[in-house]
Amino acid sequence: MIEQHSSLSEAEIARISTRIDRPIVLVGLMGVGKSTVGRRLANLMRRKFVDADEAIEEAAQRSVSEIFEEFGESYFRDGERRVIARLIDEDWGVIATGGGAFVDPETRALILDRAIAVWIDCDVDTLVERTSRRDTRPLLKQGDPHEILTRLLEQRRPFYSQAQIRVESGKGPHLDTATTILERLDAWL
Repeated sequence: MIEQHSSLSEAEIARISTRIDRPIVLVGLMGVGKSTVGRRLANLMRRKFVDADEAIEEAAQRSVSEIFEEFGESYFRDGERRVIARLIDEDWGVIATGGGAFVDPETRALILDRAIAVWIDCDVDTLVERTSRRDTRPLLKQGDPHEILTRLLEQRRPFYSQAQIRVESGKGPHLDTATTILERLDAWL
């Protein structure tokens, strides 16, 4: 059964879902809701969901933070790309990626070629509020979160904007964002 309060009927969701012939990969800054929205979207579409960072941690048997600290970012990005490629091959319906994944040129090319990239965008104030709920974000431990997120958004916007679809994630329910993604996918297809 689909979640309540979706603006799309079950028949509309089913019609859109059958038109999607490859995984949907959610990209965007930390805190935009990629994992939460991804779970809602996969549930609506009756497809499988996976968080790429969780898959990386499971494969490496250590946290993303530990991998960064011990081996560095380029090592992490290489492993991240291999895991995302595997997840695409395994036909996951919806894949949430880490905030920097789509910035890597090889990972971005892989996603654009073999999946549908959806950029979930959000205003910085909302991102600061959302990211303050957990202390697991290495990049935000290096100074003022508002300043860091503003800078990251400016640096990454040119990369995120290459996604086939862009949606705004506001303060409303994540189900609204998931429904908007389906509507944009329908129009894009």
